Amino acid sequence: MSTTEIDFYQLLEVSRDADGATIKSAYRKLAMKYHPDRNPGDQECETRFRAISVAYDCLKDPQKRAAYDRYGHAAFTQGGGGQGHGAGGQDFGDIGDIFETIFGSAFGGGAGRGARPRRGADLRYDMEIGLEDAFHGKSTEIKVEVSVACEPCSGTGAEPGTSRRGCPTCHGHGKVRAQQGLFVIERPCPTCHGRGEIIERPCRACRGEGRVDKVQELQVEVPPGVDNGTRIRLTGKGEAGPMGAPPGDLYIFIHVKEHAVFQREGTALFSRVPVSFTTASLGGTIEIPGLDGETHAIAIPAGIQSGKQLRKRGAGMPVLQGRGRGDLVTEIVVETPTHLSARQKELLREFQETETGDECPESRGFFERLKGAFTG
Repeated sequence: MSTTEIDFYQLLEVSRDADGATIKSAYRKLAMKYHPDRNPGDQECETRFRAISVAYDCLKDPQKRAAYDRYGHAAFTQGGGGQGHGAGGQDFGDIGDIFETIFGSAFGGGAGRGARPRRGADLRYDMEIGLEDAFHGKSTEIKVEVSVACEPCSGTGAEPGTSRRGCPTCHGHGKVRAQQGLFVIERPCPTCHGRGEIIERPCRACRGEGRVDKVQELQVEVPPGVDNGTRIRLTGKGEAGPMGAPPGDLYIFIHVKEHAVFQREGTALFSRVPVSFTTASLGGTIEIPGLDGETHAIAIPAGIQSGKQLRKRGAGMPVLQGRGRGDLVTEIVVETPTHLSARQKELLREFQETETGDECPESRGFFERLKGAFTG
């Protein structure tokens, strides 16, 4: 049987919908049949016994079984879709190590090579800008303290003029094996920590780390239309990877400060504008300075009420990485006059004497409904 055809359910000779009791019974039957004590010197039986033990260890655990049903053997190999921790804190990678030892590198991720140095970590930088900068965009410089590749050793971690050599403990494999009962378990080499190489003379500048902390000055281009939470990525400007590994990325998170006049919702700009009682009654025009530097004229229709919104198309925020702009929305607040002169009060009384109720239909309608509610 080819190792690529081996299936845990086939090993235990059960169907994929078998319950726990059936799986347990099948395992006990096969374990007695292929146990090394019953088959001394039979290498094939010993290999079979190990295989069914691995299969049962997986299928008896509901969480591991669910991962296996979904991802197959990839659930227990390095980088597999189901890699994680099972019940009781046992790492699925442990099964991958056992399976690799029994069946070879077909499921084990490839023995005999040291672990590749990991890519450097990604970093986050929070940038606060004004609404005007979000409208126009800006080019700015930031300072970030970050680990960069050590220049004297070029990120290798070895003293200039020297180099790393193969680890004498694992012979460059990056892993060591330990016997645990019937199984051989592989673990990262404690000497080289899985790298397969050691440094005899560490670089004095970085102490063998291959990277040093440094304050970098970086140019950031903020495009027009950014909003709270917009993320700008600077590729390769994150933490340097250890031992010359590639660096991570730097992510700039945008935070837009509140504006004194405008509130923003997407690409729309909102503002509340007070107008006089007479302008609201007779109509007119108001002018609002926009973030684009232009003055926008807003026509006020006669008889406008508080809360009415007037919309001007294409006068709002620009579309991020797109074309066009949102709208400028003006909410009208009718201001009742205060501190009236004697003449103004006299004129208002004269106006009041001429009122018929038709001037304020909403008020008259409300009181008529109110009266009907109590008399009806």
